[in-house]
Amino acid sequence: MTNKEKENTLSKQTSSLYKKKEDSSDKTQATEDFKDQLSETDSTLSDIYKDLFKDVIKKVQDFGGVKLNDTDIAIISTLQHRELLEGNTTVVYTHDDHKLPEHYNGLGYMNLISMIFEIEILVQDFKKDKDKKPADINLLIIEEPEAHTHPQMQYVFIKNIKKLLGEGIKRDDGINRPLQYIITTHSSHIVADSDFDDIKYLKAIAKNNVTAKNLKDLRTQYDADPKQYQFLKQYLTISRAEIFFADKAVLIEGDTERILIPTFMRKVDLEEASRLEAEGNEDTFLPLLSQNISIIEVGAYSQIFEKFIDFLGIKSVILTDIDAIKVTGQNAKGQDEWGACPVNEGTKTSNSAINHFLNAVTWDDLKSLPLANRTIIVGSSTVCICYQQEESTYHARSFEDAFIHLNRAFVKENRDTFQGIKNAADFDDDAKSPYVLAANCVKKKTHFALDILYHSNEKFSNWNIPAYIKNGLLWLKED
Repeated sequence: MTNKEKENTLSKQTSSLYKKKEDSSDKTQATEDFKDQLSETDSTLSDIYKDLFKDVIKKVQDFGGVKLNDTDIAIISTLQHRELLEGNTTVVYTHDDHKLPEHYNGLGYMNLISMIFEIEILVQDFKKDKDKKPADINLLIIEEPEAHTHPQMQYVFIKNIKKLLGEGIKRDDGINRPLQYIITTHSSHIVADSDFDDIKYLKAIAKNNVTAKNLKDLRTQYDADPKQYQFLKQYLTISRAEIFFADKAVLIEGDTERILIPTFMRKVDLEEASRLEAEGNEDTFLPLLSQNISIIEVGAYSQIFEKFIDFLGIKSVILTDIDAIKVTGQNAKGQDEWGACPVNEGTKTSNSAINHFLNAVTWDDLKSLPLANRTIIVGSSTVCICYQQEESTYHARSFEDAFIHLNRAFVKENRDTFQGIKNAADFDDDAKSPYVLAANCVKKKTHFALDILYHSNEKFSNWNIPAYIKNGLLWLKED
């Protein structure tokens, strides 16, 4: 919708709002003053009209009629308070000392103000005329207020709507009624600034079948550890409310994956399209980037999201590191101290997600556990845990480790312009393992991730995705 189409929306709404107020019990002194002023103006204009239209009036009189004075006419002013506002009232924006037409402002502001006007008109409808009582049940539905409104205005709207409607239906004659209002939305910005206890989550689970859940009921799932619920609530409110509208989710550890996962999805889509074309087959699933997938950065807290994923009922993949550790010594109390090590030297994992979801699996089995055995049912959801496994005779410990192993030539070729690399000469030593190179040569992980993107060719074909990530994304792609 363009500004031109909305040019006089607010001005027209002022007329509608006046009509509602004039018919209600909430007449104010301002309403009466307005009518009195119109009456005075009518008298003044009628005197002016006598002189303004005297020529035509004289001609009518001279024309004559059947009887004397049949054609005596007068032109008087009859300003109607309702019609006067319609088409003759203009909403303007004030900027410094200037008044600008309403369409000079952006649609974000204009739609927000228009919604406020429209809501006020509807509230006046609920109040009824002065001779009628309001209904006992008053329900106002505001559908997708985010339409044509940019994110900042969505925040402003949801922050203030409670205050605007909180008083319910109040009339000057003392007749009051509660007002129930429902806001439907697909906006993560509106959800993020809403009270969690007010949110109802609707999900289509089959044709003509929708399930509704109260988000406040999720609190009881965390009764054993209320701190986890508080963390989840704060996290989703601050940055990740879009997961409410996702069909699937990728749970990742940090910034590196956040930067690269969309590109990995694109690369998988391109490779699958090429493979299927060569085989003469059609893809039975939508490309990853065409699906409604939310990428959520959860750090070491993916286990806290288990109940929430169940609540949403969405298919999810957790991409994490195997984090091999071994005993590196003993402390003063004679207790074992554990430290990071190559996977072939490790005896267990320190990864909290793996220890939570796959806690019954031994270390030896964990290292080669098939994808089917890493796929678990979490209530109404399916979750797959993906971490590094042996690939091309080498078992990496981390993403950087795995990427360098598969793409050592790519990194070596571009090392002088990799901003995230230090000790670049180490890549000349073939005896140094990818684990050692990742530990000694990656200066900053986020810079390393950006380096990969910067040095990619148009189809991202000059490097390979570690298998644990690619297999996880292919699993997620399926319905």
